[in-house]
Amino acid sequence: MQSGRHPPLGVIMLDLAIDRPSGDVGHSASWPFDVIFRTVAGATARKIVDGDDADLIDAFVAAGDELHAEGAVGLTTSCGFLAARQRELAARMKLPLATSSLLQLPMVERCLPAGRRAGVITYDAKALTDRHFADVGADPKTPRAGLPMEGSLRAHIEGGRAYDRGGAARDVHAAVRMLLSAHPDIGAVVFECTNLPPFSDEVSRAFGLPVYDIITLGRWFYSGLIQTAYSQSIGMG
Repeated sequence: MQSGRHPPLGVIMLDLAIDRPSGDVGHSASWPFDVIFRTVAGATARKIVDGDDADLIDAFVAAGDELHAEGAVGLTTSCGFLAARQRELAARMKLPLATSSLLQLPMVERCLPAGRRAGVITYDAKALTDRHFADVGADPKTPRAGLPMEGSLRAHIEGGRAYDRGGAARDVHAAVRMLLSAHPDIGAVVFECTNLPPFSDEVSRAFGLPVYDIITLGRWFYSGLIQTAYSQSIGMG
């Protein structure tokens, strides 16, 4: 955490030893404000993605409590699949909690022109269930496309393979093309996976669509946690 005049956002991290380039949820330079991290031991990617994490709920709450004690003003996480635990975890935390970028879906959908809807790019399409959408108030019928099972990013996160940014970028672009091919009415993309924001800008430019991710969620979330006083000058309005 860098020193600053505003208190930090707390990020509850999975137990992963992976490369985290700028843009990734776990890289402090990804954020335009101070952040502090706390890792939940035993919270592997596959355990969370598969929803086999009931035994870790207390540990997630404890991590939130520790971040609160360190001065955090709000909490987020490093895995979008924790959307399925949004209500359960938020109810037990001492601070406001935004588990997943999927929380943005209802708002994004309502901002799009008629005939357009949002689509999701996810780490694992087969594991992303209706519950993940319902628990954040999103439409379970939201179109989604996943990264390839044997792709570069999944091989890095779960297989220990060296990080290959070029390979990961190709996987992300291929997933977006697949999503748009199946659903040409997509008007915006939401990245579920918190390792995908390094590709948000290039995907937005390549496909001409707005892209939302864990960083855009965190920026919005934090802006309400730390409000700014306005001047008292009187103007026309």
